[in-house]
Amino acid sequence: MDDSPLDDVDRRILHQLQLDARQTNTEIAEKVDVTSTTVQNRLDKLEGTGVIRGYHPEINYEAAGYPLHVMFVCTVDPNELDSLADQILDVRGVVTTRDLLGGERNVHVEVVAGTAREIEEIRNELAGLGMTINSSEIISETQVQSWDHFYPRTGPDAHQDDDTDDGSVTDQG
Repeated sequence: MDDSPLDDVDRRILHQLQLDARQTNTEIAEKVDVTSTTVQNRLDKLEGTGVIRGYHPEINYEAAGYPLHVMFVCTVDPNELDSLADQILDVRGVVTTRDLLGGERNVHVEVVAGTAREIEEIRNELAGLGMTINSSEIISETQVQSWDHFYPRTGPDAHQDDDTDDGSVTDQG
């Protein structure tokens, strides 16, 4: 028995959003073979339950005038992670923070800036929050792909998903 909170329609809608979140409900409905009202109702449910947490553009920071993209690898007392998260995000230039499970080097903070001086200011502000900065790495490029669990699969485990053809090619040996 599948305990997943998502059914086939939900997964197909999520897959379409991963491919292009700017599609209209009507466009998604045509591809998923449901009505646009069903798509809207499902999106409301997925947003309400926290499955969909937001819709965000993928930004090329260099093209936007912020050529320095840096990842700070930090150590924070695990008991202080929750209280520091909002403070870290409030630092001008911070775009992402990730809490990691485990001992040292348990926080990654991604920042963007226009100058080396701004990076220094961000570093100093993070250190002022009580974080130990273990290293900083310049990010050259980030690649993102849709998580393949949401798209229709073929093969022995296809019953766990739907059978709508998304145009992808699968090698079945």
